[in-house]
Amino acid sequence: MTSDFIAANRANWNERATLHAARDGSGYGVQRYVTEPEALSDVVRFDAPLLGDIAGKRTVHLQCHIGTDTLSLARLGARVTGLDFSENAVAEARRLAAEAGADIEYVQAEVKDAATVLPRESFDLVYTGIGALCWLPSIDEWAGVVADLLAPGGTLHIREGHPVLWSMNETLPGLTLAFPYFEQPVPLEWDDDSTYVEVAAPLQSTRTYEWNRGLGEIVTALLSRGLRIDTLVEHDSVPWEALPGRMTLRADGEYGLTEQPSVMPLSYTIRASKAG
Repeated sequence: MTSDFIAANRANWNERATLHAARDGSGYGVQRYVTEPEALSDVVRFDAPLLGDIAGKRTVHLQCHIGTDTLSLARLGARVTGLDFSENAVAEARRLAAEAGADIEYVQAEVKDAATVLPRESFDLVYTGIGALCWLPSIDEWAGVVADLLAPGGTLHIREGHPVLWSMNETLPGLTLAFPYFEQPVPLEWDDDSTYVEVAAPLQSTRTYEWNRGLGEIVTALLSRGLRIDTLVEHDSVPWEALPGRMTLRADGEYGLTEQPSVMPLSYTIRASKAG
């Protein structure tokens, strides 16, 4: 059954990848990465202070989508490999890298298979961007892949939407917790023809499946794989309008709650390291 959920999600993300990579100013506005050699994604720019100096680091970007964050990591000096389960996303990421003149390797595979298609214990940095973990059925399996990919002394960096945010029902009045906070074997099912940025056409593969998990479950999964938690920071912003009509766009490209911005966390950053 899980394979059916993943197949539906892949069909959805194949469509999203094509729409997100449009060169007409819609989607991710990728043309600026071609015309502006120093352009960074808002996500990586936000991450940069906690990422630190990544120049020369062997880096794998899991769930890289169309490669805007991956390219941004490369522009910070990392030697980057991107991995995604969507064939269209990988094709668009390769296209963007070629147009931008960046030397980035891309691999199509599910995250669970990353340590079989990429060399184990060979990366100084495993990077996962925002809006990624909810597409994976098992946080423990993910943590195992991270540990398998990291070289001794290597570091995981993840920024992700907060589990409290994923538990919110945006259609209900107020800030209402309505969906599971803890990981469940059966995912939440959604049917939506839109995506989180403006695109030129509605999606046709509209059904998707997502899994939430608590912050404690995420931290425990990493600890159980022998990683050390070096940083855990909760943020009052996210890079998309997660709660429409209740958020304000800030100068740094992030969205925060318009009223009572300190009432709940919206995202978090974890840095974890593997023993040297």
